Amino acid sequence: MSESPAVPESPSALESPAVAEHTAVPARGRVGVMLPLDLPVGEVLPYVRRAEELGFDQVWVVEDLGWRGGVAQAATVLASTTHLTVGIGIMPAGARNVCFAAMELATLAQLHPGRLIAGIGHGMPGWMRQVGSWPESPLTLIKEYTRALRLLVAGEPGPENGRYVRCQGVVLTEIPDIVPPVILGVRGPKSQAVAGEVADGLLLAEPAAPAYITASLRHLGPAAANSPEIVVYDAAAVDDDEEAALDRVRAALESVGEPQWAAHIDPLPFAEELRAHRAAGPDARHFARTMPADWVRALSVAGTPDQAREAIDARHAAGATSVVLAPAGPDRLAALDSLARALPHRH
Repeated sequence: MSESPAVPESPSALESPAVAEHTAVPARGRVGVMLPLDLPVGEVLPYVRRAEELGFDQVWVVEDLGWRGGVAQAATVLASTTHLTVGIGIMPAGARNVCFAAMELATLAQLHPGRLIAGIGHGMPGWMRQVGSWPESPLTLIKEYTRALRLLVAGEPGPENGRYVRCQGVVLTEIPDIVPPVILGVRGPKSQAVAGEVADGLLLAEPAAPAYITASLRHLGPAAANSPEIVVYDAAAVDDDEEAALDRVRAALESVGEPQWAAHIDPLPFAEELRAHRAAGPDARHFARTMPADWVRALSVAGTPDQAREAIDARHAAGATSVVLAPAGPDRLAALDSLARALPHRH
């Protein structure tokens, strides 16, 4: 997921656009699966169709620079399935003119009513600088962009021109009956506070332990009381052999000891121990391979079907409306069947 670390800027006050009443009310207790960005193209449609057959509620597509486009993937998944909700995680605010992004999302939502969730983020700073789209004030951009996007997709005129976003008076003539939620894929507390002001919720990248979910909800401020959409990603593996499942997710946890993941780690009771463990090791691979099993359990959805189901339930209890499983291991298509053993209806 192309999301940036915390942005060192204080947000300014801005009222949320008055379109919340048009947005579908988020459902509680959903379980989705991520469409891996590097899945061979010939496996994409079998993967999403199998996810639907197995009973997953959602498929989330990834838009990372150099891989596949989020809108194109979402359109294909929507057209190739019948009832899955499809999430885009994420569309960087600096990558597309907001009016044309609104047209794309409105079209998808018209053609596939009630089946779309749009994730917006800063984008990774290195990527966005590489393409010349990293703003001087990322918080200002994402605030202006999100406010305008929600208004436009709902059929309202574009707001007054801002520092970065210029769409005053623009009106879309083709708008959906069910306006898709627009959520922010951001991890820093200041950016999450902006989400509470102008978005319909949050997308939390992996690892999203319950304590991190709880802390992020606090950052939303008063909006946390309004049933926001809270989508969380986590590396996942299910196996009758718990140790085999834990071993499969370890590689996905190699990066969590790095500084940009501090927001995910800070709320955890073993945060300082984790940092010390990373500092003592030679590299990220050694860090993940030697991490205590309890930490792996906390930072992923892994174990036996019952253990994985408990981990999903814990994230829902912490406030997640959707738990999205990122299949770990070399064969992601085959992993779908094992992950489905943890779905609530399989209990």
